[in-house]
Amino acid sequence: MSHLQTIRNTFERIANRYDEHAALEQEVCRRLLEKTPFKRISPVVILDLGCGTGFAAGMLKQEFRKARVIGLDTSMAMLLQLRRRSSMRKPLKGVCGDIGVLPFATRSADMVVANLASYWCPEPMAMFSEFRRVLRPDGMLLFSTFGPGMMKELKAAWSGVDREVELPEFPDLLEIGNALVAAGFRDPVMDMEDITLSYPDLNAMFRELEATGTSLLVRGWDRRRMSEEALDRAYSPFIREGRYPLSFEIVYGVAFGPQEGQPVKTPDGDVVTFSVDALRRSRKVP
Repeated sequence: MSHLQTIRNTFERIANRYDEHAALEQEVCRRLLEKTPFKRISPVVILDLGCGTGFAAGMLKQEFRKARVIGLDTSMAMLLQLRRRSSMRKPLKGVCGDIGVLPFATRSADMVVANLASYWCPEPMAMFSEFRRVLRPDGMLLFSTFGPGMMKELKAAWSGVDREVELPEFPDLLEIGNALVAAGFRDPVMDMEDITLSYPDLNAMFRELEATGTSLLVRGWDRRRMSEEALDRAYSPFIREGRYPLSFEIVYGVAFGPQEGQPVKTPDGDVVTFSVDALRRSRKVP
């Protein structure tokens, strides 16, 4: 079974209870949208990529009532939850697809949003080129992702117990910024913060990581049952007031698509793109 199929199957299974455990994902979404200079734009089409149950899509529809909000996810069960948020007054559309190969036309969206979703793509840094492709000139990209300090306590504890278990490595602000510029985005602005959750014990922590699919990021996750007591002892230096903390480094980003005619670097050299309407306007005789 491929990794993408494993991801899809997992979210099919957890969709019904996802929102009960997704406090982190929902809080990051709120903070991402709070950082957004919404007054600069009046989007007609908004894409919520990796939309899950549609939490972000619902907030975007509340903010931009006249916009068409489309959520994309690889899981049909997640999209069913999104449709339950939809209504006649605030309709939301769901599309099943791969965040790395978007089933949308070039220059079809005014805003692209990806809240804690990019790491599900096999090539998350290259994915920015696909985001840029579907954005109209001057369109806005909003995203959040995990940073290098993700789950640092668990990483430290597990490294001393079982070296066959590998926690993921995430790019830092500089790497993400370089990837945005290389993909053709302009005026990128990024921010980072740590959010720490705490749990009564490791079992509660692990249940939540599984219920949100985050456990899929840990290679060798199933080996935890072989070393539960040793892992608990290794975690003891981090315990505070009887609680087990787990840190999440969150990177927030806002960037804008290239203006009409702005060169974009590609493996085959710089590419300049103009719409037909722009060419017609440039050829008008005064």
